[in-house]
Amino acid sequence: MSLSAVTVALQFFLFTFAVLNASGAQTLTITPGKGSTFNISRSQDKGSGCTVCSGAGRSRQCGPFALLRDNGAYSVEFNCAKPHDVFSVEIVRNIECTTKSCNGHIVLTESDSLPLLQFDRTFTWNLKAPTAQAFQIDFTKMGLRQINPSESCPDKHTFTLEARGNVSIGKYCKKGTIISAQVLNQGRFSLHVPAKQKLQNAKFDVSTGEKIKSLAIIKVLVPEGTSSSELFSPNYPNSFSDDDMIEWDFQVPAKHKTYVQFSNHMLPQCRKKPALEYQSKRNVNFSLSMTDTKPVQTEGNFSLILRNCEMDRRHKNSPGLNLNFKVSAAKMNSPVVCSVASQKGFSLYIEKKRPGSECELKMKSVTQEKITVPPGSTTQVSLQDCLPEDLHITARTVIECYQLKDCPKAPVLLTVPVLPDCLPAPLSNVTWTLRSPPHGTVELRSPNGTLRQSLPGQPCNDSIVVKLAEDDGTCLGHFCSQGAIKKVQIHTNMTVTAYSTGNKAQMSPKPVLSAFFREEISDRYIFTVSPKKGIPVHVATPGWPGGMKPHSTVSWIVSVPSGMGAHLMFANLSQPKCSKGHASIWVQSLGSQEEMYSRREDEEADSEITVYKSFYLNMSNCLPEKDSFSVVTQITLHKNKNLLLTVILSVVAALLAIFSIVLAVVCVVIRKKKKKLHHQVSIYNPNGTSSWPEPNGIPKSLDDDSHVYATIEDTLVYTHLLRKGEEMGIYGEHDTYQEFTGPTDAPKPAVSMTTVPNKVEGNDYRSFRPPSHHAPPLPNRPPSQGQHMVDNELYHNELYHTERQSEEGHFPDVTGSRELGPRLDPEGGN
Repeated sequence: MSLSAVTVALQFFLFTFAVLNASGAQTLTITPGKGSTFNISRSQDKGSGCTVCSGAGRSRQCGPFALLRDNGAYSVEFNCAKPHDVFSVEIVRNIECTTKSCNGHIVLTESDSLPLLQFDRTFTWNLKAPTAQAFQIDFTKMGLRQINPSESCPDKHTFTLEARGNVSIGKYCKKGTIISAQVLNQGRFSLHVPAKQKLQNAKFDVSTGEKIKSLAIIKVLVPEGTSSSELFSPNYPNSFSDDDMIEWDFQVPAKHKTYVQFSNHMLPQCRKKPALEYQSKRNVNFSLSMTDTKPVQTEGNFSLILRNCEMDRRHKNSPGLNLNFKVSAAKMNSPVVCSVASQKGFSLYIEKKRPGSECELKMKSVTQEKITVPPGSTTQVSLQDCLPEDLHITARTVIECYQLKDCPKAPVLLTVPVLPDCLPAPLSNVTWTLRSPPHGTVELRSPNGTLRQSLPGQPCNDSIVVKLAEDDGTCLGHFCSQGAIKKVQIHTNMTVTAYSTGNKAQMSPKPVLSAFFREEISDRYIFTVSPKKGIPVHVATPGWPGGMKPHSTVSWIVSVPSGMGAHLMFANLSQPKCSKGHASIWVQSLGSQEEMYSRREDEEADSEITVYKSFYLNMSNCLPEKDSFSVVTQITLHKNKNLLLTVILSVVAALLAIFSIVLAVVCVVIRKKKKKLHHQVSIYNPNGTSSWPEPNGIPKSLDDDSHVYATIEDTLVYTHLLRKGEEMGIYGEHDTYQEFTGPTDAPKPAVSMTTVPNKVEGNDYRSFRPPSHHAPPLPNRPPSQGQHMVDNELYHNELYHTERQSEEGHFPDVTGSRELGPRLDPEGGN
């Protein structure tokens, strides 16, 4: 190989290496364990340009997913810099059970998936049992706790159990009261672990279950002492499947009383109503009503069986069946002494909710209805026969600063405090009172990114809802996470109250909001909103559905991306009658004084408008004399159709401009080319010889006195005739017309019936074909020349009559009584 070839090859290698490095491709080696299948797939809404490649040579395949089976090591290559942001991994194993045993157990280990630690991982076990028989999973060593599907687990390990037909039995976290589950015939058990989260090793035994008639049987072990467990029907919050059944078995310790209370439910339209049955091991059976607000009290082991009906599908909007209930337990006639220590800055309040209940609350051996634990102190509390439903526990704290320069520069995290396990009830709510300096503002942000306002038709599904209010109790609204509100600014002292929804077992000890102390703002409240395309955002005036405070103002700063438009709909608008000032709604362009919309309470307001740039939406109240001022605004982003039309018109205009320029250039080029071409020329020869140009130019046989013209103007044709005629005395200097006085009885010229194109003889007459424009009149000739002087119009008439008579075979006198004499031309004429 020559030196140049080596150089080229080396350059190509370096170029290829540089391209691979620049592309950020990553390569991993994965070895699936025995019986395992790795499914690497790309999220539909992420990284459409990123692919995964596996295999080698001709078997190499690239695409949005890769399937790896347990037949050796795989080299997997991702062609993007951060594939863990785009791809997720599912590791699937199969377990089959016979009538006696199963061929494996559920073992949580990450030995064969360590290279994929940076990815979202789901470990899935497909389980199958003989027909009409169940497989059983034992959770005794760990215990599982069922959660709402919208919740997440504190340790980020989330379990899911499914039955045949992809029916979700439930979503679970570790450390709960569920000790086993039997699922009919076949199902799936999975564990989801987020990216960068190490898998915690564990093992769940799998065995052949009983022959059951229900979809699944969930076994719950009620612990000794005071406890509470929350459970959900399959597919919650969606409907349980048609004509199906599920059973919960509760094992209750001795000398314990249990209470069953229904939190939320939804009933379908059925041909026969669904049933919830209570069965006791002491052969006590009865039906329960899901609409009953009173808790059901029982002792000993029992079962609850939820049986769905055959739902009436003729009604499209008919709801299905779902149920959320709580089972609480407490030891009878045995007091529990609890040492309650409040966290720094928090005061705890323990209060009896039901004065007539058997719950007995004591502090220092004195029975009380309410106990207060001051901040930073520890109090001994005695509780006897107290169930979770008997107590209401709250926490409060105050965060304040007096000078803006002394306020914390870092965000203040509003975190839910932790209660001691000995308290039977969870924390009902926690309140933070935020007091800013005289010329300061409290700014609130969500640690999860955004907030949304909870309104009718737009409820919050989170386990925690936040209520914002002024220090005097005036409510601004209720909010939860995952919305479009980026921050809330309030120019007054305020309170933030977090409480659990749906009677949750407890609020997680995590930050609810981040608080900042800022400089004062012009309005009383300002909300910063960043909507997403096609997702409606609902915001309401403070105090909704009640009215705004008199003379108060609120603003929403709404971000509208380029090329988008914001459609605003004003719903539930309530206008007051003002005694002083005006209640107004106005929209102003962000960063300018351009006012896009403005209405007062005494003007008819538009129900909807569209804005095509970021804007302020401002509402201010007057001093109402009657009624109140409130409104719910729906903001929806969509593509700017006007911008699209403008772009189309601009493109068309640009194309027309380009076409005009091209056309002008073409015309100029053609004109230049024409000037360079040899035009055909007409030759006028005053000596009496006429000829057409030959193909190669002017004939060389022309006389020396020939006059060659590229173009001929009629006035130039006759110029030399006029000059020679003047020299011969035929007409005067001024070219005036002289009346003809010559003879009128001269013989008519003989006209030949045939013509020769290029040769003219003395007495031949050819029919005249006039040009596109008339020539100037012929000059006056003296009578001695023997010719009649006629103008062009007369001459044309004569030609017309001559041609008519020529066709008939005779030639009448074209001049009436006059006769044409022999034609005499000046010297050199034709």
